[in-house]
Amino acid sequence: MTSTIAETPGRAARKRRPARGVTALNRSTGLALGISLVWFSLLVLIPLAAVVVQATTGGWDGVLRVLQNPQTVAALKLTVVEAVLVTLLNVVMGTTIAWVLVRDRFPGASVLDVIIDIPFALPTIVAGLVLLATYGPKSPIGINIANSETAVFLALAFVTLPFVVRSVQPVLEELDKDVEEAASSLGASRLTTFRRVILPSLIPAIVGGAGMSFARAISEYGSLVLFAGSLPFHTEVASVRIVSAIENGDEGTAAVVATILLLVALVVIVALDYLQRRVTRRW
Repeated sequence: MTSTIAETPGRAARKRRPARGVTALNRSTGLALGISLVWFSLLVLIPLAAVVVQATTGGWDGVLRVLQNPQTVAALKLTVVEAVLVTLLNVVMGTTIAWVLVRDRFPGASVLDVIIDIPFALPTIVAGLVLLATYGPKSPIGINIANSETAVFLALAFVTLPFVVRSVQPVLEELDKDVEEAASSLGASRLTTFRRVILPSLIPAIVGGAGMSFARAISEYGSLVLFAGSLPFHTEVASVRIVSAIENGDEGTAAVVATILLLVALVVIVALDYLQRRVTRRW
């Protein structure tokens, strides 16, 4: 009886003990967590909730009215399709560029490494002006693709270029080359070494960069206004449609379109995370 009583407090203490990897909150960490949550709520959660609430103010009839508008549907379709295509391009080219920057040594590599970040630094309206000057009616190289779907694709590719590169590059730099050399010494080809040794380590970074690239693409506005022309049913994207609705005093339509973009981004990010887990587990 005595031993049972003596063991009970120990068992209770073990039950109250924080799980492995979880740090018990003290006064300082609790204060930091509270400040972080308040700041995140004020900056992200509350504004997003406000947009969703405004989108549903008119009820489902108002939402259906917006979704049945041919111009809105065309803008959403163009936005999502071009964003997906640009993201796929970035997955391939971004990984390739990161590989070249890390594994190859050539004159001007440091300059190229700096230039990769230019789309981050440039205001998007300046990016549109640069693209228009290069690939517009007065193109110095004789290529005019302004006011076309190709212009939409090129503008999105320009502003999203660095995401996959900068996600993959640090992972490649940290990879242990001894593992690759061991695989080669065991008779593995370069393709097999890349597929079985290198790629599994890169997948989380590639997926993360792809998610950021897609989210950035569906929200792009500045570079498209000048270069793509924002022609209804042709080159008008969802962000331009939102601005047009606000300028016409239809904030409800703008909120609905914004909410749809938010949901699309959320679905894609969750799907990419699921794909990443499945592929990583498979390897």
